[in-house]
Amino acid sequence: MPNAAMPGTRSVMDAHNCYPYDGWWNDRIDRALSAGTPVAIEQDLAWYTDPKTGKSWSIVAHGAPFTGHEPTMEHYFFDRVRPIVEKALKEGNHGNWPLITLNLDFKDDNPQHIEAVWQLLEKYQDWLTTARKSANPAEVTPLTVRPILVLTGEQDAQQKIFYDKVPVGGKLLLFGAVHSHDANPTAAPGVIDPEPAGNYRRWWNNPWDVVEKGGQTRAGAWTPADDARLRALVNHAHHNHLWIRFYTLDGETVPQESCGGWFHGYNFGSLAAAEVRWRAAQQAGVDYIASDQYEKLGAFLRHTK
Repeated sequence: MPNAAMPGTRSVMDAHNCYPYDGWWNDRIDRALSAGTPVAIEQDLAWYTDPKTGKSWSIVAHGAPFTGHEPTMEHYFFDRVRPIVEKALKEGNHGNWPLITLNLDFKDDNPQHIEAVWQLLEKYQDWLTTARKSANPAEVTPLTVRPILVLTGEQDAQQKIFYDKVPVGGKLLLFGAVHSHDANPTAAPGVIDPEPAGNYRRWWNNPWDVVEKGGQTRAGAWTPADDARLRALVNHAHHNHLWIRFYTLDGETVPQESCGGWFHGYNFGSLAAAEVRWRAAQQAGVDYIASDQYEKLGAFLRHTK
């Protein structure tokens, strides 16, 4: 497979919460794509049931209450990226695929919801990076790389549909996260993640407090010890053939936070403080660096090594 698809090959801007809230910030996916590819786009998914008709469907939304007017992932994501994907398929892989990583954050474990998303992915499977399901769950079978790579969470309810129901020899259309044991976020990397990559679980998702105690709002000056901790986590992931993601590295004023619809708990307090961490993450080889500051982080990664 092309080197770009392998863990540790490149650092990608991961567009955190890349969808509207309550009708606001509808341009988030356009902002993320304007930052250039490769790019990761996070979509939070909820299962909505219309109280009048009883009909249910998957919506892109952060949390209740839901109205039923929230976009679907097919409309908000797949329709929007169609020109990019079709152009890429026509031109062929020049070693830069996957161009887009779709990061799914399910807000429930409803089997109907998970099955509905599987059916949607089947519809677009020619766009997706896949792997063959092996009889051995520990076998990391090679990827057939396409323009989109889909990642999902660590929940076992998702594995039951996205992996267990797939017949041996069938296609895996998306890949789950390893189970993270971060009750003690300062524990050794092998304690937080004792799992290597397997046939289905191929990435590791982390809050920033596993790097700096207390996370973003309690972070002080970036230190050599912080850098060593970050590199230890990244090296552990790549040794186990896992992509690694950290969320969410923001640095802005409180008014900017409010205007952007961003969360204070992810804010280092200044752009300069965030940029120090962006640089450290890139230099350490973090695969996915999540931020709400799509354009700034995208430009930073393109121009900083």
